[in-house]
Amino acid sequence: MTDHIKEKLAVLPAQPGCYLMKDKNGTVIYVGKSKLLRNRVRSYFMGAHDKKTQRLVREIVDFEYIVTSSEIEALILEMNLIKEYDPKYNVLLKDDKSYPYLKITNERHPRLIITRKVKKDKGKYFGPYPNVLAARETKKLLDRLYPLRKCNNPKGRYCLYYHMNQCLACSDTPPHKEVYQKITQEISTFLNGGHQSIKKNLQEKMLKASEELNFERAKEYRDLIHHIEAVMEQQKVTLNDRTDRDIFGYSYDKGWMCVQVFFVRQGKLIERDVSVFPFFDEAIEAFHSFIGSFYLHHHHPKPKQILVPIETDTELINKLLEIDVHAPMRGRKKELTNLAYKNAKIALQEKFQLIERDEERTIKAVEKLGEVLHIETPYRIEAFDNSNIQGTDPVSAMVVFIDGKPAKKEYRKYKIRDVKGPDDYDTMREVVRRRYTRLLKEKAPLPDLIVVDGGKGQMSAALDVLENELGLSIPLCGLAKDDKHRTSELLYGDPPTQVEVDRRSQEFYLIQRIQDEVHRFAITFHRQLRGKSAFHSKLDGIEGVGPQRKKLLLTHFKSINEIAKAEEKDLTKLGIPEPVAKSILKKLQET
Repeated sequence: MTDHIKEKLAVLPAQPGCYLMKDKNGTVIYVGKSKLLRNRVRSYFMGAHDKKTQRLVREIVDFEYIVTSSEIEALILEMNLIKEYDPKYNVLLKDDKSYPYLKITNERHPRLIITRKVKKDKGKYFGPYPNVLAARETKKLLDRLYPLRKCNNPKGRYCLYYHMNQCLACSDTPPHKEVYQKITQEISTFLNGGHQSIKKNLQEKMLKASEELNFERAKEYRDLIHHIEAVMEQQKVTLNDRTDRDIFGYSYDKGWMCVQVFFVRQGKLIERDVSVFPFFDEAIEAFHSFIGSFYLHHHHPKPKQILVPIETDTELINKLLEIDVHAPMRGRKKELTNLAYKNAKIALQEKFQLIERDEERTIKAVEKLGEVLHIETPYRIEAFDNSNIQGTDPVSAMVVFIDGKPAKKEYRKYKIRDVKGPDDYDTMREVVRRRYTRLLKEKAPLPDLIVVDGGKGQMSAALDVLENELGLSIPLCGLAKDDKHRTSELLYGDPPTQVEVDRRSQEFYLIQRIQDEVHRFAITFHRQLRGKSAFHSKLDGIEGVGPQRKKLLLTHFKSINEIAKAEEKDLTKLGIPEPVAKSILKKLQET
């Protein structure tokens, strides 16, 4: 703990508020809240912690805090700060799930569609369906039952669905609005739990068709009835009052939490949501934050009531969400919250093995790599690779790995500007110079480790730019390959020497993944440029010659040489203006 942090801890107020933890670059890496800022923030720097919290504390170089007048203000502020800064340790609010809805559009010929966005467009929305398969199956069933628009054809131009009696919009005499209103009302009734009446109506039609010896039609009705039963009636009836509810249960262990949410609509358990995430505060406070973000930041529609475990601060959640929050003590509702808890506990146990395996491959491998190189843990790694074929279309690419995982939004491509010919060392100098000159100018975070795909020459070129031109002291290593193009050596130091790494270790697999990824990214970029240059010709750049005229000329004359041998009148016969024809011949005959 630094003297700077000790001084700030000594003056922390015993009031509610939020705190922002920062790393060496001044980046906010964690946001939390507390009823008593003094106790909570001090707890991070005192006492024993699990490995996950130790990892967070190791990165903290500074912190800020904001005092609020109440706990609910602190909860709202915490959610807003997380949304603003997107800290890497607040994993809980990063998983921005959007669930599908079924929507009846507000059009002259309404459609039934699946959408993930709820808009104020006078359409009718039903859901959400956390299981997208359930939404698709339900839509497929309703498409068979109700002939809403399924095409964009004008009237009289029949679509396939018209012949299947599943689309009326393209008929010679499209239906009146009253017909669509009746259909949409039946669909609404169906989706709001009234499918029994639809099923009864189909059963009557099936019997009538059977009595009329129309067995093929009767079979169609029977299949529809079976489909309704498969899609709708497998849902477990949970409560008899048909009130829309969300039921929460959570379990936690070893600094990880699992929250299960049961969606109950019209008395039926339609689906559940499962979220597993690390937390650093008190468990109940992390649970409160999850509920707030679940509705306010992830825009889940609020039901009439939510059921929560008895230890939940129902008054706090009620003020935050402005809906009925109930912590049942007995009866069927209590059984459902217990069921949510049991499911959360089972899911968390199942996830632990996967979490441990993922950490071994990522963050723990990063920590081990830092130990092998005798540097601070390289949480942010930037890797470079060059690509060219005999000096043509030279490019370079950079990939970024954060906490051992690729951060693809931060990948960058570079067209080489100043290097002529296949000079891999000067190419590395140029791209390193451009990358870190820009970061310094923008005051953006610098990497903890730079990796170059290559040996001592590439390393020396990159170090020369970093140290002698830019005055930067960033650890840099090189990755050499064997004759089978596989990672063979990890080079580090000045002069570069081979670092012994166990080839079966996770840190070795990590550097392999980094090298493979940057090579893949560079090769892909180079192929894209080569593909574009393959269509380049001497006609490009001539004023008045666009893609169409270029295609016309090459189609007629077959080659550039044939065009150059042509006369002006041969070009004008194709509809090319005389001035443009003269320009074409002049340019081609000059070369």
